[in-house]
Amino acid sequence: MGFDLEKNLEKSRNKVSLEELDFITLCDYVIEILLEEATVETLSSPVTICGDIHGQFFDLLQLFKMGGEVPHTKYIFMGDYVDRGNYSLETLTLLLCLKARYPDRIFLLRGNHETRQISGSYGFFDDCMKRYGNVLPWMKCMELFDCLPIAALVDDRVLCVHGGLSPDIRTIDQIRLIPRRLEVPQSGAFSDLMWSDPDELVDTWSPSPRGAGYLFGERVAQEFTEMNGISLVCRAHQLVMDGYKYSFTNESLVTVWSAPNYCYRCGNIASILQLSEQLSTHYILFSEVPDSKRETPERQAVPYFM
Repeated sequence: MGFDLEKNLEKSRNKVSLEELDFITLCDYVIEILLEEATVETLSSPVTICGDIHGQFFDLLQLFKMGGEVPHTKYIFMGDYVDRGNYSLETLTLLLCLKARYPDRIFLLRGNHETRQISGSYGFFDDCMKRYGNVLPWMKCMELFDCLPIAALVDDRVLCVHGGLSPDIRTIDQIRLIPRRLEVPQSGAFSDLMWSDPDELVDTWSPSPRGAGYLFGERVAQEFTEMNGISLVCRAHQLVMDGYKYSFTNESLVTVWSAPNYCYRCGNIASILQLSEQLSTHYILFSEVPDSKRETPERQAVPYFM
């Protein structure tokens, strides 16, 4: 690999930023791993499923304490590792180091924030510029984001995807055919899978107030699960105050949210979902790390040229 993975993994666990060359090397190494993975990764249980993290580094450490450290626990993260929180770069670096060290024990899916348009506006670009002073590390991350799988299928029964469903997608095989090595488009199936949300008040499809994706109702979820022979769609993307929330009367879809006290002000609980070998579900709930056990960066003005 050209650099000391164990040393850099330990540095990342301690929130120590990697040198720029080491960070670029790490990204290139993980890109090679991701290119060997399918657009829809086929995985086996037991596995623990996680929702949005959004740069909340100390809460990510808490997540691993609650769910078990890698490699003892196998994880699926459903995207949105960066933006909004104080430590997007450090959060992503730790996850990439774990992916490099234990590629078969942690799986990283793409979220709507793993894009140029969104991460360029909501914090991650600024984090990269403040740490490295140039645009190349951020651009390398965008190249890596383009390689992330879109979804994961556990035991052919549980589909994990960041956002939701799409009117252009009726089968999981159609997701497998989506070209993923590109920026998420503003519309179409790929965009819908990143942006859509379930809605109890919608029967089938409705335009989303987010400006991308759709709101979809119970009939859509039921038809999709029946068509594909699955029992559950697991997704993230949407803040839920109690850490997780089932949608629809048949509980065919669940939202998992793993950023406690989102943006350090929402007051929500976080959760992770443990799937057993029999696909029974167990939710671990956790709160944010106390202020006494986290660091808060000093706010710095971003120069105009950045």
